[in-house]
Amino acid sequence: MLTTKAHAPDGQPFNIAELRNSQGMVVRFMDWGATWLSAQIPQADGSLREAILGCGSPARYLQQTAYLGATVGRYANRIRQAYLSQIDCPLASNQGPHQLHGGPEGFSHRRWQQVSHDTNRLTYRLYSPEGDQGFPGILNVELTLTLNDDNRLDFCFTAQSDALTPLSLTNHAYFNLDGVQGDIRAHQLALHSSYFQPVDTEGLPDGECLPVNQTAFDFRSPKSLSQDFLSDRFQQAVGGYDHAFVLDPHAIEQPVATLTSTDGQLQMNLFSSEPALQVYTGNYLAGTPSPQGEYQNYQGIALEPGYCPDAANDTPPAGCWLPAEEIRQIRFGYHFISA
Repeated sequence: MLTTKAHAPDGQPFNIAELRNSQGMVVRFMDWGATWLSAQIPQADGSLREAILGCGSPARYLQQTAYLGATVGRYANRIRQAYLSQIDCPLASNQGPHQLHGGPEGFSHRRWQQVSHDTNRLTYRLYSPEGDQGFPGILNVELTLTLNDDNRLDFCFTAQSDALTPLSLTNHAYFNLDGVQGDIRAHQLALHSSYFQPVDTEGLPDGECLPVNQTAFDFRSPKSLSQDFLSDRFQQAVGGYDHAFVLDPHAIEQPVATLTSTDGQLQMNLFSSEPALQVYTGNYLAGTPSPQGEYQNYQGIALEPGYCPDAANDTPPAGCWLPAEEIRQIRFGYHFISA
């Protein structure tokens, strides 16, 4: 574990942990926000290619609002009017009147306790008290990160609450498989989803889920993100893709999405236990700190396993509700394959 000279908002240093495998892949995490800082993938020529966007120094992560690499919760995505209608419970708002990614002091803004770390495994824990950002119940979360020798990084959350609460935990990494160079829209995406959730200009549900068939949202066969970009009112409302895709029924060992670099030299398969995947093409990334200066719009894509926006207010209740004392696991993983 590396302790930095810079200090987080709680006055303590940032702590950075590194995982490595026998192939030479290296990933780094920071305990503030359980933030994924870096993923360096070995290439055929012996070089390492960076696969995710980072801010550079840990302190620069405090200067951005794009959630780069952050672990977000209690509820990843948006909750309309920051209100849980099922239980008449107001929440803390942080996107106008709505709540985004768990509120203004959600899990991305906390120090996670590092409880174990070895060459290829890292475990964090977080305690979330009753009333945290308005949410009911005491919630305890453990996150185990495992890097195997096949260049796959797995996230496994284990969570338990003493009261009924909505739960959707994810990581908000932005991927650019070209080594963080260029426009993400030149990448190819394949996505096993037959329905998507239309949203309004605030990113909240605008009607029922619609079939992707014969729309710009059909990624069931691989295509470039640029092919149908901003070609319809659904994308134009939010400046590109920023939509939840309902995943087709699948087993956890089957990839739900595949992202391929512009040059075809790096591919990433995404595996997930969750029912939906939020696809965000970095429509408002401009100005976000990068190691060299600032990122531009569309320089990274976030693929966030979880639930649709405002699913916590669905009727009948969605599966995101965690009953009191139930132990729930949330699992997803990223498998990187070099050409």
